[in-house]
Parts: sequence; structure tokens; C-alpha cells
Amino acid sequence: MNHGRFNIFGIRHLSPGVSCRLLRYLEEKNPRCILIEGPSDAGDTIQALADERVTLPVALLAYTTELPIETVLYPFASYSPEYQAICWGVRRERDVRFIDLPAGIMLKLSQKKRYAEKQGIADAFYAFHNGLYDKVAAHYGESDYESYWERYFEHNLDSHSMEEALLCQSAQFRALVIGREAEDAPYDFSYNLIREAHMRREIQRALSEGFKPEEIVIVVGAYHAAGIQSGNAPLSDEEYRQLPRAISQITWMPYSYLRLSSRSGYGAGNKAPYYFELMWEALRENNLSGLPAVYLSKVAIALRERGFNASSADVIEAVRMANALAALNAGSQPVLKDLHDAVVTCLGGGDLAAVAGAINRVDIGTAIGSLPEGTSRTPIQENMNRELKRLKLIPYQSPVAQELSLDLRENLKVKSKEAAFIDLNRSIFLHRLQVLNIHFAEKVRVSQDSATWAEKWVLRWSPEVEIEIVEAGLKGETLEIAAAFELKERLNDCTDISLVAQTVRQSCECCLTPVFDNAIDTLQALLVDSVDFKETAYAAHELATLIQYGDLRRFKLAPLIPLFQQLFLRSSLLLTGASSCDDKAANEIARAIHVLELISQQQYAISDVETWQKELYRLAKRDDLNAKLSGLAFSILLEHNLVGEDDCAQEVSRRLSPGVPAGLGAAWFEGLAGRNHYALLSRVALWKELDRYIRQLDEEEFMRSLVFLRRAFSEFEANQKNSLAELLGELWGLNVETLAENLYTELSEKETEKLDELNAFDFDF
Repeated sequence: MNHGRFNIFGIRHLSPGVSCRLLRYLEEKNPRCILIEGPSDAGDTIQALADERVTLPVALLAYTTELPIETVLYPFASYSPEYQAICWGVRRERDVRFIDLPAGIMLKLSQKKRYAEKQGIADAFYAFHNGLYDKVAAHYGESDYESYWERYFEHNLDSHSMEEALLCQSAQFRALVIGREAEDAPYDFSYNLIREAHMRREIQRALSEGFKPEEIVIVVGAYHAAGIQSGNAPLSDEEYRQLPRAISQITWMPYSYLRLSSRSGYGAGNKAPYYFELMWEALRENNLSGLPAVYLSKVAIALRERGFNASSADVIEAVRMANALAALNAGSQPVLKDLHDAVVTCLGGGDLAAVAGAINRVDIGTAIGSLPEGTSRTPIQENMNRELKRLKLIPYQSPVAQELSLDLRENLKVKSKEAAFIDLNRSIFLHRLQVLNIHFAEKVRVSQDSATWAEKWVLRWSPEVEIEIVEAGLKGETLEIAAAFELKERLNDCTDISLVAQTVRQSCECCLTPVFDNAIDTLQALLVDSVDFKETAYAAHELATLIQYGDLRRFKLAPLIPLFQQLFLRSSLLLTGASSCDDKAANEIARAIHVLELISQQQYAISDVETWQKELYRLAKRDDLNAKLSGLAFSILLEHNLVGEDDCAQEVSRRLSPGVPAGLGAAWFEGLAGRNHYALLSRVALWKELDRYIRQLDEEEFMRSLVFLRRAFSEFEANQKNSLAELLGELWGLNVETLAENLYTELSEKETEKLDELNAFDFDF
């Protein structure tokens, strides 16, 4: 293939300096045809990107529509060389094309390449490859390659030397690594050769259509420029037919600088996208020397917004320091690292932590792209739009948060079935979004917890929501299919019975009957061997929540009742065994006990409450189990009047006797005090026993018991603590009125110091 007169411009992705030079190059060459690295089957989407209504950043997303899901993403910022080349060509009505492998082939080959990466085949090669970049940076006295690149390429304002240097350096790197790549990373090596052969094929196609070599400008990653010019043959028709391919789709999607900084995959200027946008603006205005002042002023503003002092004088000093650091490194302008050092020194007083947030904000920025209506959409985006219209939620597509209250009951005052159940259908829709992590709506608690028919949501639309919708499209073409796929994936290989029960609940709320049935089968299988008290208790709670709906969601929940009863009974019988644990584990067990006690009251008619309370009694009486949990069990029995006043006094006396270690006694009391505080305050005998117990402790035992006692009383409200103090004052024969007055008096300096000593006391646990 004749390539001697081709105009090949090698780029670095997301480089404002390269974009600036590329525009000059295009003006100089004035090509009729521009060929750009990108999926060749996405050519009909190029016009959409050049639309003036597009707000950058955006990304071209290609993805498979069959499992296993694979994606390839091409992000574009305003300073992307490819974007600038597209806009230049489209606005001058030139022929602009993508020339890389079609998305389906690229995705299929990527799957094979990803498998190789999982095997660790290419690790050694990339360690060697990345090490070369580090060596280049070190040779020029830079701490990292990004600083080297910025100082010697982005700041190179010469109209020709930068692109020549980039092509030369890339060719040298390629010569150094290609032999090692073929040996250590054969999949990557082959993948690149196939891509370059296909790009040569597309160049040959442009020639066959009548374009002369000098009328074509080829815009590709600088690494591939040497491969295209290698003289190797283009991909033949037969070779092209033999390439594997996956069924795929392509769409444009809004993107954000936050995602660009962490997920673009290019690794070229993407860690600080807003900084490079500022550089692009400075280059367009031919004012690169003004960039340090602009950047540092924005950091100062971000600091002042957070309450920090950052004066104009500080900014001026920071600019001077950044310029001085650049001069020390023989640079014409400060690089980003120089600016960071100046911020830390002049605005942060040498403390990086004080300015890290402001640096991060100005480096990354908050820009979120948008696309005009009519731009190519994925099926799930179209489904989302139809659902928003059907459910009359279009007015909620606003950046301002709005509340939406739902009544899931049938509305008998309307004529159509759609209108009668619109709130129920809205609930199903919003629950599906939750499952898919599409953050358009957040469910909030309603004041009437028993009103299962009522739901409240807060809705807020943002471009990030659009991104999440597109990503959800990787799981299905509609929200219903995608939510079903997501829940089915969660069920695969799941051994936590509580998570399976959660999936049962979510599949009901999302009205996904097949997943619901599958989850029920999985739950029944796991229940046979379940021995984890916490998991089983939480699983019972999930089903209890569902059963409360009754027929409200028009879902057949009758099969859940016997399953719930088995879970509740199993949880009850596992209680004693689970209570043989240390204090750290006891906190989790205690939460599960509270959950089971709650559902024993909510579902009293179908729960084996008698067995549950028998197991609580066993736990309450056992001395060889966790003391805190025994106290908690006894507290629940007190609430239900299953133990009398005499039993209470006797148990308190036994648990808080002189022979019981201080830690065990106080832990038991902590468990006892963990529930109905008002009920405890009415039991004077209990406080008499506690008072007697504390009086007989020596100083060391008293200090150790304070750990548990302070933790127990921290759960009491202020008025409850005052009532308790007054109660104890009466027991001690103190004047109640004087005591009450002292309770509301501020602590003296001596008392505050004593309390601080207690807070810092080493209890040697």
C-alpha cells in the first residue's frame, strides 16, 4: 500500500496541546477526508457529536447485547483531539470517518484479551512497558511521566516540533516493546496488529473511492502511526470475514469529569480533566502563561467556600512559587505538580490535608455532559422515556429534588384501570430503578410505619442518572428485563439466606414473578441447612415485611407464610447457640434479637411466639452465655410481664451479686437497659439493687464497670437521665428540688477535668 504521502497525525488522547496543534495541521493540509481512530461502524453517529447543542464530556459506548457482557468506551472532552478533528471536518462538510475495528469485532476480541489478562499472562510485559515511561521521566528529572509529558509536550508551543517529537518518541517506544509484547502478551500484540491492519484497510478503501493520499489526514494514537506506516498489507476481505464478532449496539451517552478522571482507561491527562480544560482555554486564547494564576485563583475560591483563609496575596505568592519551581526544572511554565506544591506551601501552610479537597475539586471539576433530544438512544433509554410519560413523571425530571407520595391502594374514583393503579405502577417502576442503582429516586420513611399502602420518594434528575440508565442497558433492553437480570445474578451462588430473602422482597416490589419464584426455591433450599441466627432472623424479617402488604401489590404472597413460619422457628431455636459469643459479636446478635422481637409482635397471629419467648427465657437464665444478651432477653420478658417484680428483684440481685465479676454484671445491666427505658424507670427495686451492687465494688472494679454502665446510659434521653438522677436522689435521701437544680447547672472546671480524665482512662481491655 502506497503511504509515502499520507498525512498521519499521531495524538495522545485527551491532550489539549495536541488538539491545538492538530487544528493548525488541519488548516495547513485542508484535507477532503479525515480518518479517525474509532469503531468504523459508528460512522453514522459522527454528525451527532459535532452538534453545537452537545455539551461535553460525552462518550461513545459500544456494548454486547448477549452474555458475557463486554463494553468499550470512547470518552470525549472539549480538548480531545478526535473531537476537535470531527468538529473541524463536519462544519466544513468534509468526509469524516472512524477507521478502527467495528464494535462487534472489537468487543469479541476484547473478551479473549480480558481472559488472557485474568490469567496474568501480560503482567510481566506491562510492568516492563510502564517502567520505560518511568525511566524517561527520571532521565529528565521529573517525579512522574505526566509531569514530563506536560512540561515537554503540552507546553511546547512550536507549530511543528511537538507532533514530530511525539511521533518519534512513540516509534522508539514501539521498537523497544514490540518484541517483548509478542512474547509476554501475545493477545495484546495480535489485537493491535489486527486493529492496525483494519485501519490500513479503511485507508485503502478511501483511496479506492477517489481520495488522493495528500487529501487524507489520518488521526490515530501516536503508537499506531508507525504500525499504519509499516508497509504491511491491509486486512483482506477473507481475513475480515474470519474475524469473530459479537452482537453489539452503539450509543452516545452523557459523561462526567468525575468518571473521566477515574474510568476512561486512556491514562492520558484524565486524572485532572478540569485542569486540562483550563489549559485548553488558555491555549485557544494564546495565554498559557496565565494558566497558573487562573488555576490557583480557583483553588483559593474553593478553599474560601469551605471556610479557609486564602487571600489574593497568598495566590500571588503561590503563582511566584509555581513559576520558580518551573524554572528550577528548566520549564517554560509550571506543570500541575508545581501548582500542587505551590498550593500546599502557600495556601495550606505545608499541610496537604488542609488543601487536598480544593485541589481535587479544581483538578477534576464537576462538569456533566448532555445530549440533545433525538440523539441515538439505546432501547433501555427509550423504555425509560416511555415509562416516565406513562406514569406522568416527566415533571420530576428536574435537578431540584421533589417529593412524591404514593398510595398503593386502588383508586376507585377514576374510570380507567391505568389511572386506578398509577401509584402502584409508579412504585414498581421506582423499585426497579433502585435495584439497578439508577439514582433518580430515593425512598424515605413515612411517619405511619404500619401504613403499608403509603410510600414516599424524593425524585431528582441529573445527567448522572442518564449515564446509569445506559449502564443498566448492559443487563437488558427494558427496565423490567434489566432488573430481573440483576436480581437473578444476585441469586447465583448466593449462600446468605438473608440476601436471598431480600431478593424475594425486591422481586415482589418490582413485580417480577419469575425471579420471585426462583428466589423462593433458593430460599427453601438454603433454609434446610441454615445455622446462622443473624441471617435467618433477617430473612424472616424480609418475608414479614412482604406479608404485611397482603394483596396490596396484587401479588400472590400466600406461599410465603409457611416459609416465614419456618424461618421464625429456626431463628428462635438458634438463639441460645448464637449467644455464646464475645462482646463484639454480641452487638450483631442483639440487633437480630430486636428484629425477631419486632416481627413476633407484627406477625403475632402466624408466629410461634410461645417458642420464641421460651428461648428468650432460656437465654435470660443462662450464666454461661453472653451477659449482655442475657440482660436483653430478660428485658424483653419484663416488657411482656412474663416475669414478676419478685423475679425481677431476684434476678437483678443474682446478676449483680458481689461474687459476679464487675464486667459481667455491668454488661448484663447494659443489655437489660437496652430497651424500654420508661418501663425500667418505674421499677424501683431494680435501681435499689444496682445501687447496692455499685457500692460494694472496689475502685478498680468500679472503673471497669463504668465502660458498660456509661454505654448503657448513653442510650437514655436527657429527660430520662434526669428522672433517673432524681430517683437515685430519693434512694440516697437527697433533697429532690436541690438535686433537680444541680442537674441543670453547667459543670464546673474541676468536674469537666474529671470527666475528661474518665474519657481518656485506659480500661486495659
